[in-house]
Amino acid sequence: VYDRLREVPLGGTAVGSGVNCPKSFPEKVFEATSDYLDIELESMKSPFQGLSGLDSILEFSGHLKNCGSTLLKIANDLRWMNSGPRAGIGEIILPPLQPGSSIMPDKVNPVIPEAVAMACVQITGNDTTITLAAQSGSFQLNTMFPIAAGRIVQSATLLSRATVSLFDQAIAGMKINEQGIKEPLLKNPILVTALAPLIGYQKSAAIAHMAREQDCTVMEVALRETDLAKEQLEKLLDPAQLASGG
Repeated sequence: VYDRLREVPLGGTAVGSGVNCPKSFPEKVFEATSDYLDIELESMKSPFQGLSGLDSILEFSGHLKNCGSTLLKIANDLRWMNSGPRAGIGEIILPPLQPGSSIMPDKVNPVIPEAVAMACVQITGNDTTITLAAQSGSFQLNTMFPIAAGRIVQSATLLSRATVSLFDQAIAGMKINEQGIKEPLLKNPILVTALAPLIGYQKSAAIAHMAREQDCTVMEVALRETDLAKEQLEKLLDPAQLASGG
């Protein structure tokens, strides 16, 4: 899409025919702008297409929206994993960048993921605007190019800055709450999934139920209720090994 974005219908004049435009005009403009923009522009093979449609801009906007959707998902995951410190998930600790409330002392909001989420929502909105603009061309000329141009520049700028901000101001300084993760993980009934192939579904479910009811680790119950050796259980129930596919 980058190569197609470098193609511009300059010299096509009103509808793409190029009438009344000096043949050397586009090249002279490209030479003057290439150094300034650090981009080598070139003439579009079909100026008619460039003036009547916004295909390349629409395609680029779709890519930006896709990236923005992924970035929004990451930002939301970070917000949830940072939630706490008492009733939330609390698996990670994001850098406390600013006080979060004027009435609740010590409250800290995940301001960077929140800002990134808003930027990504704006990118999605811009894509809708560009889509409608691309649909609205009439015959040889699309008069909605200005709004499409403005929105695509904003989307590219937002995505770039949001990505850098999320990494520099949130992810880079993020800490793992190892103490808060360890105990709930060892008590998590999901670990019995690794036991099912050896002791069966029903027995594994019973161990999960007992671990939950007795508020103890899956390992402790499995040692009592199965004939599996401790070393074997440690290997089977190792969260790192399970997370890597067994």
